[in-house]
Amino acid sequence: MLRRDVLKALAALAAVPTAAFASEPGLQVGDATPFSHDALIARARAMAGQAYEPRANVPQPWIDLTYDQYRAIWFDSRNALFEGTDAPLRVDVFPPGLYFPQPVKLSVIENGAARPVLFDMAVFDTTDQFPDLPVDGNMGFSGLRLRAELNEPGIFQEYAVFQGASYFRGIGTGQIYGLSARGIALNTGEPEGEEFPDFTEYWIERPAPEMGDTVMYALLEGPSCTGVYRFDIRHGSVLEMDVQAHIFARTNLTHVGIAPLTSMFLFDETMRDRFSDFRPAVHDSDGMLIRNGAGETIWRPLTNPRSLQISAFSDINPQGFGLLQRERRFGDFADLEALYHRRPGLWITPKGDWGRGAVTLVEIPADLEIYDNVVAYWRPSDPIPQGGEAQFAYRMDWGVEPDLPDAPLRVLNTRMGARPPFGPDAKLGFIIAIDFEDGARVPDDLDNIEKLIRTSAGTVSEGVLQTNPETGGPRLAFAFEPEEAQLAEFRVQLRHDGTPLSEVWLYRWTP
Repeated sequence: MLRRDVLKALAALAAVPTAAFASEPGLQVGDATPFSHDALIARARAMAGQAYEPRANVPQPWIDLTYDQYRAIWFDSRNALFEGTDAPLRVDVFPPGLYFPQPVKLSVIENGAARPVLFDMAVFDTTDQFPDLPVDGNMGFSGLRLRAELNEPGIFQEYAVFQGASYFRGIGTGQIYGLSARGIALNTGEPEGEEFPDFTEYWIERPAPEMGDTVMYALLEGPSCTGVYRFDIRHGSVLEMDVQAHIFARTNLTHVGIAPLTSMFLFDETMRDRFSDFRPAVHDSDGMLIRNGAGETIWRPLTNPRSLQISAFSDINPQGFGLLQRERRFGDFADLEALYHRRPGLWITPKGDWGRGAVTLVEIPADLEIYDNVVAYWRPSDPIPQGGEAQFAYRMDWGVEPDLPDAPLRVLNTRMGARPPFGPDAKLGFIIAIDFEDGARVPDDLDNIEKLIRTSAGTVSEGVLQTNPETGGPRLAFAFEPEEAQLAEFRVQLRHDGTPLSEVWLYRWTP
């Protein structure tokens, strides 16, 4: 779950300029073998019936590289797969070592045959700070990067990276990397620890010049399961990925996370007092959005708790869920380096019948922004038994905000702070302010809006509605007295004429 070190390495590689050479070797491919999706599924099924054997590591000196040494080697983009062709795609590879001790395999599919991409040190550039390291038969790449003509013809810019366990990241045009996704989550938050299966092999179909989609396959393997994933990827202002996942259980899979997302939340206006920082907020995502099977839209602001907390939102056939970054102004973060206002949100749209389960949110205490401390996923109610298999299909939209039909007023921001006690019998309490967006359905007279404010513990006031002059939308402010409570679950919604006007605001308060 803590993958910020991986993300830092990727950012460092992307920041290093490409050196100039007279000629470039380019990535080379080996002999062709037949390939089909069905054959890959049969292979993964057979693997699940066998004992797990960890892959060999690259030579130890590569693993012993320091962070600065690892930054001293990078891929020369002129050696990219499909460079110099009319294909609308370029594929870069990353070197192994440091955080990535086990290499992955990469192949190119064309006319029903796959050719392996061969490891070659000549496709990388280095500075004089990079040591002379051994290369043996276990060498390989640690991941891959996809590039396309996003803004200008002839200029290929990156839009997706697959590297580290089963992690991958994407961005819409004009955004920068933030939250991550992965193939599967196993035992997240469990006392015995989480398992991180790996994408061990990738296959990329050579795209025709007129094709907009990139088709990729990935083989998943870990101690508890194997799997096959197909990705159909379309870049644009919203990066779209259609995913087909086929999972095979080596052991009883009792805690499975489907379409897992991983992000970072350090602080915002709900807990500003805990951090001495020049910035008003620091996070890759500020909330989880859910459209449940009943069509109800729920917004759950993220928090950085003092102890691990897990929230489960039970449902049947959810319509969608995701982690979003709704704060989109530079002034929301005032960070000229991290540019958190340009980080993408990620929305998951299930396909087919997902049945009973729960959208699950795991929030982990963190004191620095280098740690990913938020995980969200769908947890099916039924386990996958040993020897069993399961299929899931879904779409991933990496962008700003999903376009939901009949969307109610969105929650724009949540603020919270202590309210000093007044009077001899008064107790310390809190003021909670929720800003909703403006909309045509907002009545001119806010007194006509019904305020539903519920708490599982403590007491709340009836609340006050006022117009926020900056957003034009209503702000609901209410007082909360926890009394002796150590935990309180809030449910808040605005309604008008007996129907929902806003999203449901859910929040878990702890001291």
